[in-house]
Amino acid sequence: MNADNAAKSKHQANAAELIAAALPGFEALFEAAVAAVRQKVLVDGRISSARLEAEQHAAHGLSWLATYVTALRELAAYGERLHAEGRYGAVEDFALRIGAGEYAAQIFGGIPMSQGEIVRLPALGLSQKAIAAARTDAAEALIAEGNTPENRARFVALFSQSDGSHSVGDPGLDETLEAIRSEMRRFCAAEVTPHAHEWHLANDYIPLPVVEKMAELGVFGLTIPEDFGGMGLSKVSMCVVSEELSRGYIGVGSLGTRSEIAAELILCGGTPEQKEKWLPKIASGEVLPTAVFTEPNTGSDLASLRTKAVKEGEGGDAVWKVYGNKTWITHPVRADIMTLLVRTDPSEPGYKGLSMLIAEKPRGTEEEPFPVDGLTGGEIEVLGYRGMKEYELAFDGFEVKGENLLGGVPGQGFKQLMQTFEAARIQTAARAIGVAQSAFDLGLRYAQERIQFGKKLIAFPRVADKLAMMAAEILIARQLTYFAAREKDAERRCDLEAGMAKLLGARVAWAAADNALQIHGGNGFALEYPVSRVLCDARILNIFEGAAEIQAQVIARRLVEE
Repeated sequence: MNADNAAKSKHQANAAELIAAALPGFEALFEAAVAAVRQKVLVDGRISSARLEAEQHAAHGLSWLATYVTALRELAAYGERLHAEGRYGAVEDFALRIGAGEYAAQIFGGIPMSQGEIVRLPALGLSQKAIAAARTDAAEALIAEGNTPENRARFVALFSQSDGSHSVGDPGLDETLEAIRSEMRRFCAAEVTPHAHEWHLANDYIPLPVVEKMAELGVFGLTIPEDFGGMGLSKVSMCVVSEELSRGYIGVGSLGTRSEIAAELILCGGTPEQKEKWLPKIASGEVLPTAVFTEPNTGSDLASLRTKAVKEGEGGDAVWKVYGNKTWITHPVRADIMTLLVRTDPSEPGYKGLSMLIAEKPRGTEEEPFPVDGLTGGEIEVLGYRGMKEYELAFDGFEVKGENLLGGVPGQGFKQLMQTFEAARIQTAARAIGVAQSAFDLGLRYAQERIQFGKKLIAFPRVADKLAMMAAEILIARQLTYFAAREKDAERRCDLEAGMAKLLGARVAWAAADNALQIHGGNGFALEYPVSRVLCDARILNIFEGAAEIQAQVIARRLVEE
């Protein structure tokens, strides 16, 4: 396609078609990047962990390039689906045009891995020839016709006419999932959003009546099979619910994560008896779980985990006695069970000696957080992500029934935990989208209401531009997350897709919160304004469920090993 034809395509092709036309060049660029980074980390024909670590800038840059190319692919597929269903309109076209055009430009100009880390294609080992080959006429047209001032202005004019209660752009889901979204949105509007900032400022727990209403709505049993008392719905439905609840308040959206992780652990690794006993209780909300994995000196390095469990007795009298410390444990006081990762075989190094316990405990209170022998804890005060409270725990002979060894066989803990990471990271990506959407809602409302120099803030291009990019990136992150969830529902391996969704979603949430606060100006820095809370809540998303750097490292290893 020559330059004249590329210019004409502005009037002939929608954004999805522009993306699809540019994709082959980006796909070829990505394949060349994989080969180039692989050569950087090979030693004697094998991937060297030491070289992969030494080449983190290039390796993590490859992860981000893969994320961008996958996002472009899913944007094209999304646009094609909506067009085929007669649901593709101007709002969707502008969102795709702006978002894809910007991501295409960043691929060639530099992808931000964080605020101060920009990865450029030559750093991956790509030649100028390989880069030039990807800059096809279609790619140039996508950039030229994408994130322009005119497109941003028209996009903002379209979405600013709405009442702000819905997402910008059709999410591309069926009627059932949209009904679920509407139900969660109504619940948040009535029970969560009006109170979230008050809970945050007071560092209060989410009230138990709210938790009980979540249970009535089926939040805790969403993806648990109907045979075990759950709703048996898809991971995509989990994304919809997590997004909407986190849009109201991340603490509420994250309550479901604890049940999701525990249910996945028991479904994938539990004995038939453990499934029959615990899954119906988790699904109904009768039992609130918490995940107890991280230790003060290990962080993401689970192979170095030291908390130990010693077995005493045999048969029905057997118990595991737990000794050690855990940290960054969310909602442990009000939890009824802990999925507790421990070392049951000190003679086995690394991951091999780890086991998972379903540790029962009585529900605590503010006055008496841990009313059980062998377990104490202290609260970790945090900037955001409140409503459940974080604790450091100390175990000193804490007893767990012998029958509560997950799966009944020791040494399977790490493998069992790995089976949960796909779903957990998809769910975290959905939470990130909800936080980003909350930031966008607040930023848009303030820009529409605040008058400066005789006109609304949204009339100023730099303010409107921020909102346009926020809306476009939220749509991108949402489609990437839905794609990962569909892969999971199809029972296909999706650790790459889940990792990419989490990686991008966390960055988008932080950017949206930062920009929304900037739109508020000085008021955004005041504790009384909810955007200050959203900024604090957004920051944790790049850390938990795998810090961004760990996530990028995991993605990179998978890419170069294949």
